[in-house]
Amino acid sequence: MNNSGASPADPTEPAGHDVPFGEALRVWARVAALSFGGPAGQIAVMHRIVVDEKRWIGESRFLHALNYCMLLPGPEAQQLAVYIGWLMHRTSGGIAAGLLFILPGFLAILALSYIYVIFGDASLVEGLFFGLKAAVLAVVVQAVFRIGSRALANPAMIAIAAAAFVAIFAFKVPFPLIVLVAALVGYLGSKSGSRLFRTLSGHAAARGAVLQDRDSLLGEATPAHARPNRAWSLKISAALLCLWLGPVLLIWFFAGGNSVFVEIGTFFSKMAVVTFGGAYAALAYVAQEAVQHYGWLNPGEMLDGLGMAETTPGPLIMVLQFVGFLGAYRNPGSLDPMTAATLAAILTTWVTFVPCFLWIFLGAPFIERLRGNVALSGAMSAITAAVVGVILNLAVWLAVHTLFAGVTVFAAGPLHVELPVVATIILPAALLAVAAAFALFRLKASVLLTLGLCALVGMAWTLLAG
Repeated sequence: MNNSGASPADPTEPAGHDVPFGEALRVWARVAALSFGGPAGQIAVMHRIVVDEKRWIGESRFLHALNYCMLLPGPEAQQLAVYIGWLMHRTSGGIAAGLLFILPGFLAILALSYIYVIFGDASLVEGLFFGLKAAVLAVVVQAVFRIGSRALANPAMIAIAAAAFVAIFAFKVPFPLIVLVAALVGYLGSKSGSRLFRTLSGHAAARGAVLQDRDSLLGEATPAHARPNRAWSLKISAALLCLWLGPVLLIWFFAGGNSVFVEIGTFFSKMAVVTFGGAYAALAYVAQEAVQHYGWLNPGEMLDGLGMAETTPGPLIMVLQFVGFLGAYRNPGSLDPMTAATLAAILTTWVTFVPCFLWIFLGAPFIERLRGNVALSGAMSAITAAVVGVILNLAVWLAVHTLFAGVTVFAAGPLHVELPVVATIILPAALLAVAAAFALFRLKASVLLTLGLCALVGMAWTLLAG
């Protein structure tokens, strides 16, 4: 096949399996409904259903696709669904899998956002989010240890993580710049031949018998539509680029550059390009900009949004939808606040996830060329190490604003550090956070169970205190 400009595969040509598109839709809807527990849990669910149960693709192909998705900005679990959907049923399969993966979470967080702004001052709702904040702090700390245990395998990675933490915590260096510097360090380190810059192997596969690619429904061969084709890649990329940025440009043209919708569309489009490391890493940057620069919400509300994302199916990055919702709700312009907030939630979700389809459709046919690329692997390892430092900053930031009622700022030149006023510690929040950490680390309780119990305790505490 001519890889430079051959026509796309005939849509009537068999893809190497006999899985009907309707059955695939039901499978992806099931994956979406069960996708709790963050990316590790979501990938495990996808592996169990797609590899172990349905036997659509083999273990090697699944991990290869996952490793590619881990190189990309954005939620790797959702992108993995797009990739496998595309591999099975071409473009329509990828779109269906990706949309179904985010739809339940979008609807759930939108409903919770309505409840939040309408009943947020009610004691039960206030208590629910009080409990969730304490639990979310423990969940983020757990994420630091979980990701750090995989990423910080040697002194070079530890040094990168430490430098990233100091840069964002003490000097407020923007997250995109941290990612770029880490990638450059990792790339140069790999080019130098150092063994300290090695790629991660991805999420662990399920234990037990391994399904070989040759024994899967798709087999070992690459489907015709999955072979590199510049014409198709350029066409689909141009279409997705227009779908991604077109609405933002139209809003800017009709509403002007000062519109909150332009700010939301521009900001979260930028986030879609730099969100390496998932939601926890992205939130540190979102907090830095959405809270301090735009004033869309306060630190406690950021925690409430993360609690929503933790307790609903779909990618944790869906928390950005809540941020956009509150941003427009408080700056509706001439619109009704609830209408503006709903439109902003849709816009935020749109500009966050359309790029995910672009990255997969543009790059997936060429991923074989990425295998064994040592320099690229080194860049990814360094980025992941930097993400550990960024998530640690998020944990500290959440702790300061969750456990203390008062915060002071120490500033000296470029140094700018937020410090808690120790005398203002909120003892119930601290005790609940410690209990949540004990449940997660010692009792090995699930995130969903821990969040639920903390929410119940928070509601009970609020009622008793009232």
